[in-house]
Amino acid sequence: MQKTRLPGRRPLLLAVGAGVTVAALAAGMTSALAATVFSDDFTDGDTSGWSKSGGTWAVDGSGVLSQSNAGSELARQFAGQTSWTNYTVQARVRPTNFGSSSALVGLAARSTSSTKMYRLALLGSGRAELQAVNGSSVTAIGSAALGVGTGTWYTLRIETSGSTIRGFVNGTQIASGSNSLAGAGRIGLVTAYASASFDDVLVDSSGGGTPTPPPPTTTPPPTSTPPPAGWPTPSSSQKVDATIPVSGTFDGGLKRYYGIGDGGQSESQDPMFELAAGATLRNVIIGAPAGDGVHCEGNCTLINVWWEDVGEDAATFRGGSTYTVDGGGARSASDKVFQHNGSGTVYIKNFRVENAGKLYRACGNCSTSYQRHVVIDNVTVRNTDAIAGINTNWGDTARFSRITIVGDPDRETSICVKYKGVPKGSEPTEIGEGADGVNCLYSPSDITYQ
Repeated sequence: MQKTRLPGRRPLLLAVGAGVTVAALAAGMTSALAATVFSDDFTDGDTSGWSKSGGTWAVDGSGVLSQSNAGSELARQFAGQTSWTNYTVQARVRPTNFGSSSALVGLAARSTSSTKMYRLALLGSGRAELQAVNGSSVTAIGSAALGVGTGTWYTLRIETSGSTIRGFVNGTQIASGSNSLAGAGRIGLVTAYASASFDDVLVDSSGGGTPTPPPPTTTPPPTSTPPPAGWPTPSSSQKVDATIPVSGTFDGGLKRYYGIGDGGQSESQDPMFELAAGATLRNVIIGAPAGDGVHCEGNCTLINVWWEDVGEDAATFRGGSTYTVDGGGARSASDKVFQHNGSGTVYIKNFRVENAGKLYRACGNCSTSYQRHVVIDNVTVRNTDAIAGINTNWGDTARFSRITIVGDPDRETSICVKYKGVPKGSEPTEIGEGADGVNCLYSPSDITYQ
């Protein structure tokens, strides 16, 4: 679900230490006004969308991410996509302890693995250094003596454009050079034998390109399975008092599960099922109240899953890259059926939706602004406002084939609604709808009215 009730972003460059000048503030504002594709200020209290490697990480009550283990050889948090190319990444960084003069805290760009990246490091020696890191081999692109100390916030920024890499501290360029170590990769927050706090991470396309992976170029082969003709009769019913965790495969035998939440649209209800990465949920009927339906914490598969009365959302796709919904149906969703918060692609096929706001929505104001894709095939739609909503400024795509819309003689159902995605705390705006050959991909022959 979209989190619009959280506090707004704190200003990116406030309280970053005595070294900040008017020029530095202007540089930061220029970056913030570019095409933002990722932002996280950690006010949601978690690191959803990040992947940890080493160290002891936690978000404190003030919405700051900290790595507290100064004895960790290399602690990292990564986010974004390995295929991001030209971009600018910026974050506020506060060293809290250096174990030695060579210890470091820093920001990474174009990380292709946990040990290969460009890194802008604040060193225990007091210097700042822009580095090309390849395992144990570290090449300095440039550095500057800044008198770096603990307890002070510094704004670090790395700009990547082709083979040109630039590093900035508090708005001042400290290094620039040409290097061919990596042409694309994720962003990262890094410490080595040091502890530090991190906040206000921002990625934009001001580095000279768009840090987004290409949309899928092909649709999976259509199946011959028709959408189900009607709603199944439960084999039995079971009241659920707490979220059911699923790893591996859970087959419900078409039992009805109900009892979580209040049946409404109130935020932060618990899910009925929480699927671990790689899990499959099949042959399940979710009755009312259903809370926040199903949460997929990684790649997941939903086969023949039915929602009799969608509460907050039917399913939320959170932490993976590929999610498949095959068979089943959902009805009575006053807002949306499927909420896509993570990265990657959702495949929805052989499905039916009735009495809903939207079948699919790519989150337009989550803490992480991923590029997202949906492929919708062989779906029957009745009394639904829109089939998909996507954020075209982030490069989202929606592909449609074999869509049957029932009972809509005036053709009021929107196939593909376009939004302008915004940082967490703001509200996305609708900017259009309809096929365009770029983001909304379908032809008249893909839509049938009955």
